[in-house]
Amino acid sequence: MVTILQIFRQALWIPVVLASAALFGLMVLSFADVVMRSALDAPIEAATELIRIAMAIIVFSALPMLGWRDEHISVDLLDGVFNRLRIARIRDGVIQIVCGAILYFPADRIVALAERARDFGDLTEYLAIPTFYVAWFIAIMTFAAAAVMVLRGLVTLFRPSLLSEFSNT
Repeated sequence: MVTILQIFRQALWIPVVLASAALFGLMVLSFADVVMRSALDAPIEAATELIRIAMAIIVFSALPMLGWRDEHISVDLLDGVFNRLRIARIRDGVIQIVCGAILYFPADRIVALAERARDFGDLTEYLAIPTFYVAWFIAIMTFAAAAVMVLRGLVTLFRPSLLSEFSNT
């Protein structure tokens, strides 16, 4: 069981490295575009669509790691009540499972939109990149985030000691 979780822990870093590379590429692209626009009066024509694609990669690559680390936005209006009743762990586990299950629906809808874009042959304006690639990436990362949240919820409910062992992931 521990080796499976270690593999899972290492696999969570793959999207983070991808997001980091996309962020670095976005930084280089933005710098080059500004320099070329200002100094040479020759902006990079496709910069806008590349920035959009990089932003999608950055945002959706981070979802699985955020789900595992439980770093998504939450409102703590009733935390005092749950802590006094000593059911905060149950609440957290159930909410993570429910949120992970709910993520299935937008991911499924994104798959439908990706397939529609593929069927229609939608392309980006300047580079003619098929848009369904980006949509499929978003869908896969959303499915991964859903699975990670459900897994974290189950671990929170049934083996909370594993969360402390892997708290630095």
